[in-house]
Amino acid sequence: MSYDRTVRLDADFDTTVTAVRKALADQGFGILTEIDVKATLKAKLGHDMEDYLILGACNPPLARRALEAERSIGLLLPCNVVVRRDRDTTVIQALDPGTMVTLTGLDALKPVAGDATARLDAALSSLT
Repeated sequence: MSYDRTVRLDADFDTTVTAVRKALADQGFGILTEIDVKATLKAKLGHDMEDYLILGACNPPLARRALEAERSIGLLLPCNVVVRRDRDTTVIQALDPGTMVTLTGLDALKPVAGDATARLDAALSSLT
């Protein structure tokens, strides 16, 4: 089972991060959390790696609908979006919202997952 939705861009990391933030905002997602994995691993372990950022994106109306259907769904929120370097490209990956339905088996989450998927796909498509 594929659990991601991925696009690759021939753009530098910082430009891509800015574009991803805008694309997500245009689809109603705010960024609740941000983890600079590269900086964290360097500071905590002395480990060098490529640029790697995890954005915790949230669309409040979708989150509310999901939580109303299943209170424990907060374990899968917010929608994680990764921006990372991979050789000469920048990769943008979002967790496929359909994963909520697959993991929980709850049909009540299908409409929320469908809406979230459409919004994330629109955001990712706008980047290419």
